[in-house]
Amino acid sequence: MMSANQPELYQRFLALHGRPQSFVMPNPWDAISALLLKEAGFEALGTSSAAIAASLGRIDGRHTISLREHIDNAQLLGTITGLPVNGDFEDGYGETPEDVARTVDAAIDAGLAGIGIEDTSGDPANPIRDFDDAVARLTAAAKVAKGRIVLTGRTDNFIQGRPDLDDTIRRLTAFAEAGADVLYAPYPANMDEVSAIVRAVAPKPVNLVVGTMAGTLPVADLQRAGVKRISLGVALYTRVMADLRKAAEELAGGDLQSASTGMSFGQVVKLINNARST
Repeated sequence: MMSANQPELYQRFLALHGRPQSFVMPNPWDAISALLLKEAGFEALGTSSAAIAASLGRIDGRHTISLREHIDNAQLLGTITGLPVNGDFEDGYGETPEDVARTVDAAIDAGLAGIGIEDTSGDPANPIRDFDDAVARLTAAAKVAKGRIVLTGRTDNFIQGRPDLDDTIRRLTAFAEAGADVLYAPYPANMDEVSAIVRAVAPKPVNLVVGTMAGTLPVADLQRAGVKRISLGVALYTRVMADLRKAAEELAGGDLQSASTGMSFGQVVKLINNARST
């Protein structure tokens, strides 16, 4: 049964993509990270399949995270914050376009406002699906998603070692024609490629994660290039893990004070109590 407020969350999320300015959609991985991002003023959140996998000791992109595990994580983020949540649902979970359509239905039933479907395969030897297969899967997703959930069509060419801008644009324009609401190709080589992607799929909005292969970029630069939505992917998770590594090294050196300095557990409890009271 669909979540009672899912249509309203969908409309809120969709409206963010219609604003003149860009917006940042950060990617938490648990309740407290989600609440901290809400407290900072962000209006929508995205799951991160990479962060979920890493937190469970698994490798992302290899079909190591089940649909149920990912939905449970997305529901947690949405329930604790009341914000629209976009699910980073890898290749749509399943071998056939019909499987992908069922995944979109499951995401809607779970209360998600958005869902991303990639052209990945989960096979390290052949990580990108053939063009026709990828388009068929996105087409099936779009038929279910239309008017119900924001659908992002994504190609992972660049991050899978296939720096082919022409094929990337071919895939994204096909996804747009099939019904994707947002288009996404993580880590183009540079800003010229970002601009080319934005022009190719216009007027549909483009998501970019952090920046390009050349490095992280300011939000203002991405906005000038026409990027509508900026996600963080696994970046916040790895930032926190870097801080934990530093604390572990300090602790191993006998420095209890530095290793235990941070927000108080009382602040954590306050975040949870505030969330439960709203």
